[in-house]
Amino acid sequence: MTNIIEVNYSHTGESKTTNNYGMRQMQAKAYEARDEQYLLLKAPPASGKSRALMFIALDKLHNQGISKVIVAVPERSIGGSFDTTDLKSNGFFASWQPNPRYNLCTPDGEKSKVAAFKKFMTSDEKILICTHATLRFAFKELDESKFDNCLLAIDEFHHVSADGENQLGELIRSVMENSTAHIVAMTGSYFRGDSVPVLLPEDEAKFAKVTYNYYEQLNGYEHLKSLGIGYHFYQGKYTSAIGDILDTDKKTILHIPNVNSGESTKDKYKEVDTILDIIGDVVQTTEDGVIIVKRHSDGKLIKVADLVEDDAKSRAKIDAYLSKNTKVDDMDLIIALGKAKEGFDWPYCEHALTVGYRSSLTEIIQIIGRATRDSKNKTHAQFTNLIAQPDADNNEVQVSVNNMLKAITASLLMEQVLAPNFKFKPRFENDDEPNKKGELKIRGFKLPTSERVKDIIESDLNDLKATILQDDIMIKAIPGNLDAEVINKVLIPKIIKVKYPDLDDHEVEELRQHVVIDSVVKNGHIIENGDKKFIKMSDKFVNIDELYIDLIDRINPFQRAFEILSKSVTAHVLKLIQESIEATRIEMTQEEAVILYKKIPAFQNEHGRMPNINSNDFTEKRMAEALIYLNKLRRERANG
Repeated sequence: MTNIIEVNYSHTGESKTTNNYGMRQMQAKAYEARDEQYLLLKAPPASGKSRALMFIALDKLHNQGISKVIVAVPERSIGGSFDTTDLKSNGFFASWQPNPRYNLCTPDGEKSKVAAFKKFMTSDEKILICTHATLRFAFKELDESKFDNCLLAIDEFHHVSADGENQLGELIRSVMENSTAHIVAMTGSYFRGDSVPVLLPEDEAKFAKVTYNYYEQLNGYEHLKSLGIGYHFYQGKYTSAIGDILDTDKKTILHIPNVNSGESTKDKYKEVDTILDIIGDVVQTTEDGVIIVKRHSDGKLIKVADLVEDDAKSRAKIDAYLSKNTKVDDMDLIIALGKAKEGFDWPYCEHALTVGYRSSLTEIIQIIGRATRDSKNKTHAQFTNLIAQPDADNNEVQVSVNNMLKAITASLLMEQVLAPNFKFKPRFENDDEPNKKGELKIRGFKLPTSERVKDIIESDLNDLKATILQDDIMIKAIPGNLDAEVINKVLIPKIIKVKYPDLDDHEVEELRQHVVIDSVVKNGHIIENGDKKFIKMSDKFVNIDELYIDLIDRINPFQRAFEILSKSVTAHVLKLIQESIEATRIEMTQEEAVILYKKIPAFQNEHGRMPNINSNDFTEKRMAEALIYLNKLRRERANG
């Protein structure tokens, strides 16, 4: 297995250093916005969002007239992140001390939880912790006015949706419209996960946003120096390939495929048994539910947790054991299906190994987050996706092709998220001043003129890239099927207009330029030569002080995806992928045809002939198709 992405970090320790209030870098940044009524906190896993909420909530209780704090988490297991925490000894004015009676993330009946919630609302107690589900059920039995002067903190906020069927989304909107409640929304994901926005634009505009990016977090770690993202392709059953990629010397979380996916054997229990057999011989299962396996290779005893098992008693035992893990040798391998993703805390995890493509980018970033916690036992974290390789003899070749291409785009997106941010500025005439650190000046670049565009660039740029990279036409363009200018000037603006219908044409162009430049620059490699810096974009080296928008628009911002694909598969599989896409022809638009038509004279000068529609080169073939398309359009207009 070769890594598609390998990112190295400076391990400065800054993101873990605390100020005189005991706050980490991200927590201090969030605390600065503590007076906001509606606050959206986007920060990666392990950055300390739970404690950030405690600081903000205590200030609202003591200094802002808030009477109650309600913390809602998606799963009971995450409720432990909000247990009693000593903040005073580190310099803060108060500690977080919820009454255990009102921690409703405990395994008892749903009705008693709702009753306890309602009792809390009329009591003198200040803090309640519950699941999203308990909040929804209790809300149905309460008037919105009961939430006046309350702080509602929603953990893993990406579970909310503007879809009318999403009950949590409706709850948030109703509370905002009909009460004086404050809301702190927290998420470790940079993506919404589907095409439906978390909030409607008019609701989202009411939130102040604090964003702490993955690069800031990982670059400021003490121990972790690098993160690798790679793929291993297999044919047949995944269990025949798992032994090649599963290294039980590394602390690993292995996510087996969903039973409804093509990669699943449809028998999840047998899959777990097969994986255990590949590792070695099961010696015993302890009273805590830990499976002890004697490894075939050297007889070493491996501790395994089975989170695929549905038996409530068995699951309760192993869950309790995992929640008490405090030593690196307490566990070696966790096998899971739907669990051990968001909010799951096992800092010693070195390798997140996932079988099958995950359609939700939110899920992918959450899984990667399991391995990117800083810990003394590791300097490198690894995410590996085991993916079915397209096979011409398989009836599901189209599904395999689509999954592979989406997996590649997900990697590309993660590469963008994990890279440092640049600030872009226009370079005007006679401006010879070199770029400052972290800044790039570009001729012809348009600065955002509206607060709306600035807000999207500041808080939602990765989410926009996710939408672009997961677009069906964009995915089909990855194997080199679309000209760079067509992607940049036709396809990307269309996607922006659909995603942000409230933007006018000028705002769309400003946002388009920013997303294209940011993508091209982050895919490039900056090289120093004496006192000059050059950036490699696609196959060109360009002086970093001589960048201009027209040049960037001629570079495919997602060229890396094609390079990744070409290096990751054999020529036979690449041909199979291209043939599969040919079978679902990308329809041509007039905008694409015009752009390609303008390139034909240059092609003719270089090759001494017109483009050939039977050419193996996709760009040449597309030019020939553009010529046919425009001729057809002329005839139709002449006869019209």
